[in-house]
Amino acid sequence: MVKAVIFDMDGVLIDSEPMWQQAELQVFSQLGVTLTAEQTRQTAGMTTEAVTRFWYQQSPWQGLSLAETEAAVIHQVARSIANKGEAKKGVQPLLQYLRERRLPVGLATNSSQYLMDTTLETLAIRHYFAAHCCVEMVAKGKPEPDIYLLAASKLGVAPADCLVFEDSYTGISAAKAAGMTVVAIPAAEDWHHEKFDIADAKIRCLTEFDMRLWH
Repeated sequence: MVKAVIFDMDGVLIDSEPMWQQAELQVFSQLGVTLTAEQTRQTAGMTTEAVTRFWYQQSPWQGLSLAETEAAVIHQVARSIANKGEAKKGVQPLLQYLRERRLPVGLATNSSQYLMDTTLETLAIRHYFAAHCCVEMVAKGKPEPDIYLLAASKLGVAPADCLVFEDSYTGISAAKAAGMTVVAIPAAEDWHHEKFDIADAKIRCLTEFDMRLWH
């Protein structure tokens, strides 16, 4: 029985993946790293620190440190979210439904607290979440289970009683490693990819989800 629901943020609550792609393409290209939009998809779901380290290993640069590069990407994404961020279809109705049924809701994101706060404020949905967990709060980000275990602890619910919404294989792997039930929301181009078979269910949009089947 589901006793709590935990949401990933990027790609689930907000369609921020294009913003990440744009920020990474711009910042890394200025450092001499030639990337394509397809290549940026390889690192979807990873922490910004891990993405920065990954591309540095592929093509080392000079000028900015890894930490400065990471910060540049984060700040550009934050500006994009603040200027044009919108909740994905179905987010508000589902959050309201969960609130009315008094199911505790948590957020577990590989993004920084700065981006988490920017997103929650821009979408005006902070009040729906009883637990806000970002990457700085754990020793290791997704695909390790730490952040999901932290969210369950903050919600006061056993991991096995948590239902998770995730859009990336990295995030799904983390939630499954935490012993949770996972509903995948893959990007359209990834819908048929077998890597999402590890999820317990798969939907194209939150509007397709029927909580009555899980509670």
